[in-house]
Amino acid sequence: MPTLCMFYGIIIRMYAENGGQHNRPHLHASYSGEEVVVDFEGNVLEGSIPKGKMRLLLAWIEIHREELEANWKLLSDGEPAFKIEPLR
Repeated sequence: MPTLCMFYGIIIRMYAENGGQHNRPHLHASYSGEEVVVDFEGNVLEGSIPKGKMRLLLAWIEIHREELEANWKLLSDGEPAFKIEPLR
């Protein structure tokens, strides 16, 4: 699963699940051994991370939604994803 970004200890990865468990575009974020799966609208599909880190993640998703959608399309087409800028 390609790593798209890392910031404040949060690692964000994405892979296209053709016919997979989650039927909508989403990402996987991990922090300190915990993982959450979130769609590009900020809905939690599975798991959790600490609330403060989740707020940072949701802000990042809002800022980079178009890039996330572009990466989802690339991965769905079998192409490599590109890196996305972290929060600073």
